[in-house]
Amino acid sequence: MNALILVDIQNDFVPGGRLAVPDGDSIVPLVNSLQNSFQLVVATQDWHPQRHKSFAANHPGKNPFDIIDLHGLEQVLWPDHCVQGSTGANFYPDLSLDKVEAIFRKGMDAEIDSYSGFYDNGSRKATGLAGYLRERKVNKVFVCGLAADYCVAFTAKDALRENFDTFVIADATRPIDPLGFERAANEILGLGGQIIGSDQLYRHL
Repeated sequence: MNALILVDIQNDFVPGGRLAVPDGDSIVPLVNSLQNSFQLVVATQDWHPQRHKSFAANHPGKNPFDIIDLHGLEQVLWPDHCVQGSTGANFYPDLSLDKVEAIFRKGMDAEIDSYSGFYDNGSRKATGLAGYLRERKVNKVFVCGLAADYCVAFTAKDALRENFDTFVIADATRPIDPLGFERAANEILGLGGQIIGSDQLYRHL
């Protein structure tokens, strides 16, 4: 079976949000349309406690986008975003959730960030997504959402490490930094993944 993974299409990641991805809302009509091509659609949701150590506000003297060492991992410090129960953490209202079978929340441990929908950034704790997909007999995953150079890319790389055939749908994602996505795309290709356009989808299903 093929699965579509919707990564973090939440209010704080679209224009007007606390950590807005440029043009992030523009992917939503395409994402809604893509869901009709899949038997299984799942979503990930950033769901941070207010005290999360990835927030610059929790490090006196530090600013958003500074880089620190957090328990042995390089950590970009972010503006507060996707705080549990906040409007910013909600899914973007125009996103269709009718076909979404399961939502996998991530970033709930205050001590470690979690870009990937499969694991935290240290690969210390799993979200359960890999096991869920295997239980459903999934062998191919198609990844879209926000942001291309962070949560989408890390989700795709972990999907490959979990031995799923993995495709990033490039026009159904947007990056914070286009150069960052270019680097991430090269890593994904190097791991055996593919970067495709939505117009190429049917040849891979």
